[in-house]
Amino acid sequence: MGISLGLVGLGSFGGAFAEYFKAHPLVDRIALCDCEPERVRKFAENPFFRDKFNIRDAYSSLDEICRSDLDALVIITQPWLHAPQCIQAMESGKDVYSAVPLTCLPDSDEVLDWCDRIIETSLRTGRHYMLGETTCFRPQAMFCRRKALAGEFGDFVYAEGEYCHDLDNACSLREVKRSRTTSTVGREWPEQEKAYAERGKLETPMNYPTHSVSGPIFCMGTRARKVSAIGWRNRTGDSYFKYSDFSNIAAFYELANGASMRVLEMRELAGQISPLENETFRILGTRGSFSENVWYYNGRTNEHDAIRPHQSVKLTDAELFDPFPPEVLEAFKRVQFKDVADLQNREFQPLGHGGSHPYLVHEFVSSVFEHRQSLVNPWEAGHYMAMGMAANYSARHDGELTPVQDWGYAPEA
Repeated sequence: MGISLGLVGLGSFGGAFAEYFKAHPLVDRIALCDCEPERVRKFAENPFFRDKFNIRDAYSSLDEICRSDLDALVIITQPWLHAPQCIQAMESGKDVYSAVPLTCLPDSDEVLDWCDRIIETSLRTGRHYMLGETTCFRPQAMFCRRKALAGEFGDFVYAEGEYCHDLDNACSLREVKRSRTTSTVGREWPEQEKAYAERGKLETPMNYPTHSVSGPIFCMGTRARKVSAIGWRNRTGDSYFKYSDFSNIAAFYELANGASMRVLEMRELAGQISPLENETFRILGTRGSFSENVWYYNGRTNEHDAIRPHQSVKLTDAELFDPFPPEVLEAFKRVQFKDVADLQNREFQPLGHGGSHPYLVHEFVSSVFEHRQSLVNPWEAGHYMAMGMAANYSARHDGELTPVQDWGYAPEA
């Protein structure tokens, strides 16, 4: 017997995950929830959902769906709502998946408080939380995590993480903000944002740091100790940055494993940077290094190995990805290919943020089914946010070396 799962938030981003969650073979029952009825109707009337959805499992509010007997909720709503909604879900006895980030607010102290509360609620209720950080499930992260667990990096020396996304790139941040603040729920945000600004709490790219900081930290299994950061302030008077302190931040971290790491979070830069550069990371070690889909390896463990030639191999995404269990792969193929001939003759291609979407779905569903912590649990997610908040403080204090809050690691049980 599988699990029952409710999808909360069926807009453009939530809708991109809906069919994968429904298709997963460990999901027996799907519920749909959105405050805008037409969004629920769109999926309720989709024949693909018919075998796992009953009209009794249609909800119009989080309060309603939290009173249900579902095992878990997937919350893909407005960023500033994630933390309180996830806490409500755990309080109601449900495991919960949160879209990124854990929360997104201009007040760094408030963000850290929500991280505390997510961890405390998970411990107290015994319910599990997963942050749907796409970077951790890109093919590059899967490959590097495998190599790290096998010890093939040797000692970690240096890493970089970047999210260089100009506000007017192909995925327009202006349009994203507009769509978020014109929905039924999103209309409340502009006044809240203004109120934060009046209290001197301004936004920076590091209020949403997870795409840049998570890759190396996740793969190396380490934590950041300290950071020095420098910010760049918009100079054109662009209204997008009206309530922003910085449009770009560059940060340099000291890591607990002895390595150092440079991180870029940038929203104002010319050019459409290539996909392998605009949202990427690289990890350098004494034996192996990874950068832009190339694995470099020297096999050196002592001075006598120094004559061994360096090896390098350029890898495709297909070679970097972890394999799916056969039954999951077959189910996900039915999402991508509705035609029988395509099912038989075409290979499944993971899509969405570098192919991460189906892997995020599989990790959450399997973690709920297995009653275990997810790979991106509250302790991991909280640390990613803390790295951003520490960088904010440092940038506002001329690069002052600033400690990064650390809640440790998830308990084993």
